[in-house]
Amino acid sequence: MESVIRIRQLGKTYKGIESVSNVHMNIKKGEIYGFLGPNGAGKTTVMRMILNLVKPTSGEIIVLNEIVQPTSYLYLKNIGSIIEYPVFYEALTAYENLELHCEYVGYSHKVAVEEALEIVGLHRVGDKKISEFSLGMKQRLGIARAIVTKPDILILDEPINGLDPIGIKDIRELLVRLKEQLGVTILISSHIVSEIESIADTIGVINRGRLLKEVKMDEIRAQHSNLEQYFLQLIMGDDQHA
Repeated sequence: MESVIRIRQLGKTYKGIESVSNVHMNIKKGEIYGFLGPNGAGKTTVMRMILNLVKPTSGEIIVLNEIVQPTSYLYLKNIGSIIEYPVFYEALTAYENLELHCEYVGYSHKVAVEEALEIVGLHRVGDKKISEFSLGMKQRLGIARAIVTKPDILILDEPINGLDPIGIKDIRELLVRLKEQLGVTILISSHIVSEIESIADTIGVINRGRLLKEVKMDEIRAQHSNLEQYFLQLIMGDDQHA
């Protein structure tokens, strides 16, 4: 299976402090890659570097066989993303927000907005203003905005944060559907193991800016009955050697 994102020796230094160090990642086409780590571990910084929102200090990022340069932007047409909390125009409807997004990115497809709203289960509230949306509805609309242009890759930074159990279940099922029915490759970050273990094909564990482990979920299940315990052992072992 071909790689759609390859990261080699990636590093980022802020004001002399290394926040990401020598990260290697390999994300395969059509998989869900779970990016696990405590808050502040470097997950968002890595995702921002993939999207060219933050420039690496060192290393290389290759997306869809294109080396990401400081001025690269055309490759971003193949990526949908949510970094941190999705923000919308509260006075506009869900439909109007997605329509405006399509216009902004230069994507023209008459039924794309309706399709995206239907995929995330918001087709019946498309004419409702965002100010009337719950947190879970806004998270789903964020995913709708990320997929409306039919991207090959989704990058989702903690998309399940703050949701109730039903909302978490809905988002999990939605991501699996996007992978299985549309063939979308998904990179999803979280600090909560239970959010990731039921949907991920591969996990990458990051702590203090360093990738500790990249492993297939099938291998973990074959060797460890408890992913959360395995994850905690990796993090605690790394902290002890710090």
